[in-house]
Amino acid sequence: MIKITTPSRLHITLIDLNAALGRVDGGVGITLGNPSMRLSATKSNEGIFVTGNEEYAPRIKAAAQAVIPEGEGVHITLEESFPSHRGLGSGTQSSLSAGWAVNQLYNLQLSVREVAALVGRGGTSGIGVESFEHGGFIVDGGHRFSDKGDFSPSAASRVPPGPVLFRHDFPDWPIVVAIPELQGASSQKEVDIFKKYCPIPLHEVRTVSHIILMEMLPAIIEEDPVSFGDAINRIQKAGFKKHEVALQKKEVRECMDIMRENGAYGAGMSSFGPTVFAVAEDPKNIEKAVSEYMGDTINGSVFITRAGNSGAQL
Repeated sequence: MIKITTPSRLHITLIDLNAALGRVDGGVGITLGNPSMRLSATKSNEGIFVTGNEEYAPRIKAAAQAVIPEGEGVHITLEESFPSHRGLGSGTQSSLSAGWAVNQLYNLQLSVREVAALVGRGGTSGIGVESFEHGGFIVDGGHRFSDKGDFSPSAASRVPPGPVLFRHDFPDWPIVVAIPELQGASSQKEVDIFKKYCPIPLHEVRTVSHIILMEMLPAIIEEDPVSFGDAINRIQKAGFKKHEVALQKKEVRECMDIMRENGAYGAGMSSFGPTVFAVAEDPKNIEKAVSEYMGDTINGSVFITRAGNSGAQL
């Protein structure tokens, strides 16, 4: 039997949805220590079947099918999961976990990135793939636009994950995560958003790149939470992220405002949301304020966690 525990992640922003230099996508993200996903897998003589969670079953089965040798079988049980379509990377982590379990059971000797390509993940953002493999704070370099051919989300893209440009342990800062009981964009809705807003104006891509290179990355190296938080705040108003934020229900944006009003160095939204997060010196005060607000409006969960600086665990 193979058991795999894989982390969730926060996707801070995509970098370049203009492609003027011939590359597209690129992303920045943080691997989380909690919540996580855990599955077990054993060889089977009865084909591929999945138990434990009906919502994830089709995705997990498809991922296993993409990797497993012809004529072989596997029984996968999803023992623990986190909410899907909330901006935590459930699609990539469930697919990679299933594909990696098959890879290990049948000793296929594939790399994580080879499995990611087979199961169709990492075609826009490579953050989830690198989170699975190594964890930490990650910047990836996107794809050649000539290879990808369009502006599209990972679920609709079939190019391999882009190169990792920067990976560093995230400092031991508390992270407040709020997951409203709302669905983020996915499937065709996500594709339509890319079509509507891309290409992003070049000057906005330059703004996002400037913030990442000259404020966010130095803040990670120097362990400066104030500058890191300021970079997070600035990114919410720039590039593709500002459209992702504007498309949310007002309660999601108000959760970020409450985080800032209660002492967060910075607050942002993960991916297409609705999950929001904050880095703060006093996380309990923020957790309490956001919990009270969400309890009166949209419901959901709020908790304090820290970054995960290692990848999936066997």
